[in-house]
Amino acid sequence: MASTASPVRRGRLVRVAAAFAVLLALVAYVVMQYVSKGTGAPGCVVRSAGGPDSGQDSETSFELTPEMAANAATISAVGTTRGMPERAVTIALATALQESTLLNISYGDRDSLGLFQQRPSMGWGTPRQILDPVYSAGKFYEHLDEVPDYAKLPLTDAAQLVQRSGYPQAYAKHEPDAALLAAALTGRASAALTCTTGQQPGAGDPAKVRAALTRAFGNGVLPPATGSGRAAAPHARGAGAGSELRVPVTRATGGDSGAAKARRGWELAHWAVAQADELRIAEVSYGDRVWSADEAYDGWQQVGQGPGGTGEVRIRVGR
Repeated sequence: MASTASPVRRGRLVRVAAAFAVLLALVAYVVMQYVSKGTGAPGCVVRSAGGPDSGQDSETSFELTPEMAANAATISAVGTTRGMPERAVTIALATALQESTLLNISYGDRDSLGLFQQRPSMGWGTPRQILDPVYSAGKFYEHLDEVPDYAKLPLTDAAQLVQRSGYPQAYAKHEPDAALLAAALTGRASAALTCTTGQQPGAGDPAKVRAALTRAFGNGVLPPATGSGRAAAPHARGAGAGSELRVPVTRATGGDSGAAKARRGWELAHWAVAQADELRIAEVSYGDRVWSADEAYDGWQQVGQGPGGTGEVRIRVGR
């Protein structure tokens, strides 16, 4: 006949088991925090703060990889440089999310290629051209601009009139995420996009950053007087070796008002953060906010009025 444990012994075993379970949960939490804060894969997140002034009950967010963020920033920059409104950028981003998940893929249905799955056989360009994100985004906007009153159409209708997709309703599901991205990447939302990187300490190349800026925003984004790399000035948050680019925000699309300049500043600042992993950007500052690759998990930090004020975005390359 099997013996049974006494009530006292059973209670002790339950307490030990419960304590052990709590210990395991604590260990798992610590490991998770270590992985996410220190050794996790690079990633980006764009947020929209909720509250009574935002029209939303709570914060919404969208997570994406650095590659996706870099392509999204390019799509947005090409659109605003062409004078397209934020709605056009939202339509373009939703389309690319559906067609390629914002990845510049070299394959697709039949001969479809790139961010928008454009087809050489349908006159979109050569394969090499289509696989250039600046070119493919420009072609998308070129066709979208030909759609009458596209900004007043439902997003899925506007996208379909450009794409002629076999699944025309598929674009609509991406509108909320695309709208979040567009608000940040066009600069309407400030300090809304942040990224972590997989960078190791080492020098970046300011020339590559200048080239990427001018490819996305046009030659006027970096006048010759401010286009050269400069030694990074000491910063309150620490500045290692590297070079600093100072990008003026005086060429604001939409006028010279303070609001227009601030929007331009955040457009440039968010673009730099989105490109940080690929271009080895170590720090971006605008106004009273700083993003640092070394402290990227903390997002944009308020540090008092930055060295460049609101007249320029400072991009430090290399670590």
